[in-house]
Amino acid sequence: MIHQEVTLPASPDRVYAVLTDGKLFTEATGGRAAEIGRDEGSVFSLFGGAIQGRAVELVPGKRIVQAWRPKPWPDGLYSLVRFTLSKDGSGTRLELDHTGYPEDQHDHLSAGWPANYFEPLAKYLA
Repeated sequence: MIHQEVTLPASPDRVYAVLTDGKLFTEATGGRAAEIGRDEGSVFSLFGGAIQGRAVELVPGKRIVQAWRPKPWPDGLYSLVRFTLSKDGSGTRLELDHTGYPEDQHDHLSAGWPANYFEPLAKYLA
């Protein structure tokens, strides 16, 4: 299991919006296309199709749960990603829990969350 936490310089509603809106996510993460459905059960494609999945649970401003997979994984193999958002002073505490991935992917995925999500989000929201 991967558990990571970061504080971002924006409200929980703003962080939620960036994580669930394809246009905003694309802007925040460097321009590789993102398509994100807005309803539970909807599909998403991030980073120009490199990451794919489905929204399992969406609680605006509080929680996002996704069935999540990199494109190279075997068809039908999904991990579970949970973003929990909470107010932290003038910003947002984002907690990430990532489970159900192949064991040999742990180090790669652990390094990828800050590099591909948290650092670009922090810059975009500043």
